[in-house]
Amino acid sequence: MSGRRILVTGLSGFVGRHLPYAIDELLPDAQLLPLPCDITDAAAVRNAVVDLRPDACLHLAAIAAIPIARAEPDRAWSVNLHGTLNLARVFRDERPDAPFLFVSSADAYGASFQLGRALDEDLPLSPMNTYGATKAAADLALGAMAAEGFRAIRLRPFNHTGPGQAPDFAIPAFARQIALICAGRQEPVLRTGNLAAFRDFLDVRDVCRAYALCLKHGDRMEPGIILNIASGTARRIGDVLQGLLAISGVAVTVEAEAARARQTDIPLAVGNSSRLRDLLGWTQEIAWEQTLRDVLDDWTIRVAEQS
Repeated sequence: MSGRRILVTGLSGFVGRHLPYAIDELLPDAQLLPLPCDITDAAAVRNAVVDLRPDACLHLAAIAAIPIARAEPDRAWSVNLHGTLNLARVFRDERPDAPFLFVSSADAYGASFQLGRALDEDLPLSPMNTYGATKAAADLALGAMAAEGFRAIRLRPFNHTGPGQAPDFAIPAFARQIALICAGRQEPVLRTGNLAAFRDFLDVRDVCRAYALCLKHGDRMEPGIILNIASGTARRIGDVLQGLLAISGVAVTVEAEAARARQTDIPLAVGNSSRLRDLLGWTQEIAWEQTLRDVLDDWTIRVAEQS
């Protein structure tokens, strides 16, 4: 894949902004090409791919926040399912030799997490929210296309965070409130959702390195392969919050708000990524404490810039 042109959707998003660093490390001669159109416009997507003639695709773009997908389901389905199919179909028709990396989501496993153990890729998709359903539908559709030879690679990352993430997600939401409290712009009361749930968290930079490895070796992967990207470690969300508070040194009162809790929250969601490790040698490199520190530093800077 070295020296090739890689079309990346969502390149300006949270994950996309971290991706170039991983690409520079593992594919230093590759060129990243942003999709120059709305992914829901099938004709524009087809014209863009025909004009750009990419050698591979990494499809990141999505309505990724669960509350937003729940509030705007039509938009979530349009982007996450139909936008994915718009892109996949033109790659199938016009760039059949190009690996197509689809970033699905561990949220698609849904009720399968009720098994209470780390899930591997063989567990059924059983989504419990709109976001997970849209990702599962696209994942399954690409699997059907792969059965006919389409070179889809399905990646299922678990929760990942890092500097630059929007406060629509738990860890940056905590960090933002802590930064505001430290700056004297919020009373020392930190409002949360469910702190009892356990989640498998990763640093976004480790996830991007997994994507870069998949791009580097995509030419030799079987069509339709599924790869979890997970730490294998279950962290209690309340403990994550306490880790951020310990780094900040600030004293706060923590208040759980029912409005922030999900109606179908999963008590434990953790993954098994041994297939990715065995196939490509991927391992986590960034210490969890460093991830938390970097997220908090990022929000401290952002809050200061907004004052």
